[in-house]
Amino acid sequence: MRGGVAWQRLRLKLARRCRVLFCLCWAGGGLLGSACLVLLLHRSVFSERCTDERSRRLLARLCLDYSKGALTGDLCEDLCVAQKLVYKQCLYYDRGKKVIQADWEGQPVILKSKKEIFSSYQPLRLLEEVETQDVSEAELLLMVALEVKNVLGLELSNNTMGPLWIRRRGLHWKAQVASMWSLLQQEEYIYFSLLQDFSKHVLRIIGSCGHFYAVEYLTAGHAWHKTIFPLEDAVGPSFTSTKSKVKAITDIALSFLDMVNHFDNDFSHRLHLCDIKPENFAIRNDLTVVAIDVDMAFFEPKMRDILEQNCTGDEDCNFFDCFSKCDLRIKKCGAERANNNLQVICDKIFRHWFSPSFRGPTISFPLQLQLQKAVHECAKSGPKDLIQHQETAPNSLSELYNLLQASQRELQKADG
Repeated sequence: MRGGVAWQRLRLKLARRCRVLFCLCWAGGGLLGSACLVLLLHRSVFSERCTDERSRRLLARLCLDYSKGALTGDLCEDLCVAQKLVYKQCLYYDRGKKVIQADWEGQPVILKSKKEIFSSYQPLRLLEEVETQDVSEAELLLMVALEVKNVLGLELSNNTMGPLWIRRRGLHWKAQVASMWSLLQQEEYIYFSLLQDFSKHVLRIIGSCGHFYAVEYLTAGHAWHKTIFPLEDAVGPSFTSTKSKVKAITDIALSFLDMVNHFDNDFSHRLHLCDIKPENFAIRNDLTVVAIDVDMAFFEPKMRDILEQNCTGDEDCNFFDCFSKCDLRIKKCGAERANNNLQVICDKIFRHWFSPSFRGPTISFPLQLQLQKAVHECAKSGPKDLIQHQETAPNSLSELYNLLQASQRELQKADG
């Protein structure tokens, strides 16, 4: 009863504060007032749903399912029994997707799941039909391959299934397979598992418990931060001077180019990033850029399926940061993407760094101007001629590489 009264009082206080803030914003102008209202509403919804109470309740239910033998994982004991994996705070909640920060033996980690509870995932019907371990390993590997093809649009051979495959271990075999099946229904988990041995630009998976999996904790970007990434948090307090920040930004920009080149050329199919924004990337201590949210990442086969839709104009062929052209003769979007990862990164990230407002005395003025011009050209929307666009993209990458490396050399000379 007291909790209900306290909650009503809290809501009343929040409502009053929101009204005051809204009035102040409105006094500053109609557009600013609208922006403030949207921000307040967003934060209100976010704070109501991403709560400690709700997150702890979800983890308690996870541990209850573990105690009943419904699920398992290499982190379940530490989370549910030994208390070595301890809840810290809720970071994000949206339509069931949960991102939680925890401490694992003194080190920060991130727990992620696309859905809240284990029973929300589609069960593997095979487990309901068998009472013993009669299913062969070949049959299970085939089901894993089919699920990967369904999720990613890729056909993988059995020898590439290692990171996804959980071998049988005695009495808990059904719980192991059920847990594996819930993880296989999460695109991010599959991406991170398959790529972590081949790419330094994706999050490393630490372990799992049921449908929750743990990944390394890194310093994420933010669109409102002056340098996008809070360098002091990632590397240390030494990154406070203008020169050290410019050097760090140059190194991070080069790592972005490495990632673009890597995703374009080093897999059997190109990997398209369709939701590029600072919050979806992080940096390690060595300033390597890491993709931390790949819900909207697609390999070429699936990208083509997504883009090839009916259309009446080019605007119908836009899929977040990925788009193609509308063929008005047949009223069909092209299956081939008309822009690319580099173009969007130039537009949404590099523009912030290499702009007139971010000039400094550490790099020569002519080189700063060249960088600004190169980023501006790179960020332009793709030309109507798709072939021309594909031919100019490698040139933009090469030009930016050369200019950023020249910046590094100038900074090193200044240190000498």
